[in-house]
Amino acid sequence: MGELAMLRQLIGQLQQFLQLYGSFPPHNTDSCFLYFHSHQHQQLPEEQTHQLHRWYLPEVDDGAADDYYGFVMAAGKSGSCKMLEPVKPPPSKRSRKERNRGKLAGSTSTAEAMDQEIWKEFPEDLYEAVIARLPIATFFRFRSVCKQWNSLLKSHSFSQHCAQVPQGNPWFYTITHENVNSGAMYDPSLKKWHHPTISSLPTKMIILPVASAGGLVCFLDIGHRNFYVCNPLTQSFKELPARSVKVWSRVAVGMTLNGNSTSSGYKILWVGCDGEYEIYDSLRNSWTRPGSMPSNIKLPLSLNFRSQAVSVDGILYFMRSDPEGIVSYNMVTGVWKQFIIPAPLHLNDHTLAECGGRIMLVGLLTKNAATCVCIWELQKMTLLWKEVDRMPNIWCLDFYGKHVRMTCLGNKGLLMLSLRSRQMNRLVTYNVMSREWLKVPGCVVPRGRKRQWIACGTAFHPCLTATA
Repeated sequence: MGELAMLRQLIGQLQQFLQLYGSFPPHNTDSCFLYFHSHQHQQLPEEQTHQLHRWYLPEVDDGAADDYYGFVMAAGKSGSCKMLEPVKPPPSKRSRKERNRGKLAGSTSTAEAMDQEIWKEFPEDLYEAVIARLPIATFFRFRSVCKQWNSLLKSHSFSQHCAQVPQGNPWFYTITHENVNSGAMYDPSLKKWHHPTISSLPTKMIILPVASAGGLVCFLDIGHRNFYVCNPLTQSFKELPARSVKVWSRVAVGMTLNGNSTSSGYKILWVGCDGEYEIYDSLRNSWTRPGSMPSNIKLPLSLNFRSQAVSVDGILYFMRSDPEGIVSYNMVTGVWKQFIIPAPLHLNDHTLAECGGRIMLVGLLTKNAATCVCIWELQKMTLLWKEVDRMPNIWCLDFYGKHVRMTCLGNKGLLMLSLRSRQMNRLVTYNVMSREWLKVPGCVVPRGRKRQWIACGTAFHPCLTATA
């Protein structure tokens, strides 16, 4: 009886299988669901073979169970029993339109399920943490989602979340020759240009970016009279008060933060070749003159205005000539220092850069008709420049025999260099850490085709919560 129960269970499972995956076949007493192969295989007629390609399940009552049991057991002992499997038709090829329609339907249902089941239960306190870690480029679409997300820019907790996000590569704010009253920002991670409109900046004078810190960019008008500070992403803007020292000659400018973010305030230093200098404190919103240049620093400074200042641990470094070297100012202690550092031979258009606390030098090395871009690092023990890298030779061949000029548009770990001659205008970036050279796509204004020539610029670390 145990074997009979097993047989009934087997037949019941087959019936359930057919109920799930197909309809019951018509009753056919002449058919069986087992097909026996004899040791001598014979070719079956085509009509009989077609019948065997289908599933057949005979009705088994209690009286015939023993016969079926003996039938199965005998076949199992002989080893010649084989259960027929249904022959699956070849899959029909669907058109691309039908496949895409299926994907869209599946994605729509999935999105609806996520929208209904997941996002409505998403904790409110996690929204800020997630949004703070989105790519900066998404900010331009982020503010238009809802009023709640737009108001996050003024949230203190959102600022704290943003401060916890590791700082990535800087962006570059540049001015083009063709449109000096509007800027162009380059995102190196997406290799894309953005064209923001800062409505608060004056339009009747030329405003140039000269320094940056904490996501803010410092601007100075071409007459060296008025300073402005702005966050290019959020349009947070401030016009600084008039300077107490009326010096309208060209000045070098540096900018530092008081803490880790602009909420702790920032300071701006300008210094002229005659030694005059002033410091702006954002917390006091005023300019002060802490003291005079010490006598051990030779005047005039002969500042290299092509080189922007670099900031390392609250100390600003400016490049000078006659004698060649660097002057520094500690924004905390108020101490000036001078370092005599001879420049490499055959060097032109050189500028300071910084990466991870290291002071770097980038410039054009020209000898005979050959020109190459080289990178040096300052050795603190010997106060000498040591070459650490140079542009690939195949790129330098394009400069052979040409009068090339170079401008450094950003000097914060990732350098952007503008290389131009009468026949060439090229933008490249150099990553100091990875030593990677990359070409930058041309800057083209929206709905335009003409490639823009970059005049000047500065690097800044984009920050959504930095306020002027």
